[in-house]
Amino acid sequence: MRRSRLVATLVAPALALVLSGCGGGTTDAADPADPADPPTAAPADPGDSPSRSATPDASEEPAEPADDPSADPSADPSADPGRDPLADLVEGLDDVEGVAPDVPSGPGLDPRKGPVLGADVSWPQCPKGLGIPQKRTLGAPMPVPEARYVVIGLTNGPGMYPNPCLADQVAWARDRDVLAGAYAVASYPEPADLERYGADGPFDADNAAGRLRNAGYEQARFNVRSMRAAGLDVPLVWIDVEPVPDFEWSGDRAANAAVVEGIARGYTDAGYDIGIYSTPYLWEGVVGDLRLGVPEWRAAGHTSRAEALDRCGADWDVQGGPAVLGQWVQDNRDMNVTCPGVTSLAPYVALLG
Repeated sequence: MRRSRLVATLVAPALALVLSGCGGGTTDAADPADPADPPTAAPADPGDSPSRSATPDASEEPAEPADDPSADPSADPSADPGRDPLADLVEGLDDVEGVAPDVPSGPGLDPRKGPVLGADVSWPQCPKGLGIPQKRTLGAPMPVPEARYVVIGLTNGPGMYPNPCLADQVAWARDRDVLAGAYAVASYPEPADLERYGADGPFDADNAAGRLRNAGYEQARFNVRSMRAAGLDVPLVWIDVEPVPDFEWSGDRAANAAVVEGIARGYTDAGYDIGIYSTPYLWEGVVGDLRLGVPEWRAAGHTSRAEALDRCGADWDVQGGPAVLGQWVQDNRDMNVTCPGVTSLAPYVALLG
């Protein structure tokens, strides 16, 4: 789903005003390292309260500045936090239906034996002070040099709020020939978004579940437009499902499941495969017994590589799909490792051209 050079030329000046870094781990427990804002690993103890996100606590200041960030030094952290200008830009891009991603191939996608180390980044890795008030960016460190792939977060926490330095994170991966993937935090639609998009989509708007699915569908479309604008051409999008502090899910798990179902269809209608980032406990707490049967990225929180690999086992099944990645947090970074049996990265990441 490659944007043309012309479109890239048109949007680049506008993006430069609002994009400035890299972000992966979340600032609060709601992001997966953030894939629950970026996938930050989930709590190691499945008995933790469901209000706890899989993402590391964003209240922790990064121990070191971001490694070689490609952030735009001209980005202004004092810009109006009310409405992200990137959101306006994204909504103005072309429709997203019926276009399959044009995914580059390369030597990094060759079949492999044994676990492959990777990382994820998102808004927490952006230069400090950007983003919406509830999810100010942290300047957290970028991945270690040994990481062969990086999963890049599309949102600034909840849905419909773009990662303020997505373009810079994409450039970081491209410049280093690091394989790239994408993930996005799912969230319950705000009243204004439900009113605006509930009647516009492929689902029956005459009932509440259909309107929620349509609002979820738009979350996915919004993120697809963000990816196109940034040149992030990947085969699959991970849907991060966990509690999102300050943007809470409803108490009705069937309603929450309808939103996630709409998000899933939004990506597949645009030509992407999908996967789920979560833990069994967090997934059940948000959407109940919903089963999608798609690939799983499983969070292990502030534990270890060994624990992340253990999460690949059958005891940690989330929604009936195969285990692909395990995630843990180490030295203020979200670390990932491929699960046993994963011999090719091609279905999940791409070498950016």
